[in-house]
This record gives sequence, structure tokens and C-alpha cells, in this order.
Amino acid sequence: MEAIVLAGGFGTRLRTVVPDLPKPMAPVNGRPFLERLLDYWIAQGVARFILSTGYRHEAIAAHFGNAFHGAAIHQVVEDRPLGTGGGLLLARGAVQVAGPFLVLNGDTFFEVALEALREFHATHQAEATLSLFRTPKQGRYTGINVGKAGEIRSFGTGARGGLANGGVYLMEGSLFEGGPWQPRSAVSLEEDILPFAVQAGKRVYGLECPGCFLDIGVPDDYARAAAVLGASSEKA
Repeated sequence: MEAIVLAGGFGTRLRTVVPDLPKPMAPVNGRPFLERLLDYWIAQGVARFILSTGYRHEAIAAHFGNAFHGAAIHQVVEDRPLGTGGGLLLARGAVQVAGPFLVLNGDTFFEVALEALREFHATHQAEATLSLFRTPKQGRYTGINVGKAGEIRSFGTGARGGLANGGVYLMEGSLFEGGPWQPRSAVSLEEDILPFAVQAGKRVYGLECPGCFLDIGVPDDYARAAAVLGASSEKA
């Protein structure tokens, strides 16, 4: 299994805490957050990571090189900010294995069982499967309207106590076919690619996952990251 990690953001909300590093390299108990994220997925069988980077990409390259804890590392660098969708489209060209690939937000941690996600994805013959979590916080996360079989019908403006996107996806190459975006154009995965796919009738599904969700781009979540990720490591 290969995974694309979207790690090109500026981390504006964390600047006062971590001023000189790209957001995924923010330290958590003395180790970059990205190390902990990769370790979690390596333990579930991910053998190759494609890091989609931008801001301060040199720091990520210098730290990880071409391999990390037995997994291959390949870095794709944006020459200008392309957004989550643009970074994904650029990195997708480096995927080597046919079939579904994992896509991960580089600034969030979500306890998702990869085998369960793969089984759900295959059962529904999905072109994209989103890992979802339930949240009572209005406005912070985009709400998702999900049908009885898990099909995603639409994306809302606020979660309103419902399901929200946890930033862990399984995707097929066919998801991107027919899209209006141009190569190296700035595109949002959440606001452009996924809504387009749903409107175009592509098979986009969501699986509610009960595990812990953490967004280190939010200072409050970053403050509790050490405790949360420490507990997750013990489970693994």
C-alpha cells in the first residue's frame, strides 16, 4: 500500500508556537509529528509514502531522506502553493502501484483501521472512501450528508453535531477523471475535487470510524498531542 501525505501547508495558526518549521514537523514529545504519523501507518502495512510538500520542504527532506523505518519516502515539491487538491494531483503522478492508494492529511492524526477501510472500500466498489468522525463542534469542520449505505450525498457548511471528514482517504485514479482542473492549478480537495466527484455521480463513500481524531493545526489540539499520540502508540 502506498500513501500520499499532504504536507505542504503553511501552518499559520501554529506560527506563534512553532515559527520556523513546516506544520507536519512540529515537535511532539521531542519527535516531529510527521514521524509519529508515518509510524502509525507503517505499522498497518504502508510501505511507501509520497510526501506532497511546499513550505520549508527542505526541512522535511533533510530529516527523512529516502526511507523511514523500513518504508520508502518520495517527495514531490510544489513550486508555488497549490492547495490540498493541487498537491494531491501533483503527487498522484508518483504513485507506482495500481489500485487504491491512501491519502493522509499531514497535520491530522486519526485512528483508522486500514483493513476495515479497505474492506469497506472494496465492498462498495468505491472510487473514494472518506474516514469520518462524529463531532459536536459547529463550524470548525465541514459537515457531510451521508446516505444509509454510506454514500456521500453532499458537503455542508458546518458539522452541526454530525459527521465530519477526518482526513484519511482511500482513492482510485478514476476519481480524478473528467475534472475541470488544469495541471499544477491551485485546487482544494475538500471544496473542489470531492464535491465535483459527488456531483458527477462518482462512487464516493464515507465510513464512520470511532478512533481518536487530532488536528495539530489547532493550538488546543497541538497542546494535547503528546498525551493522545502516546496513548495511541501504547495501543499499537
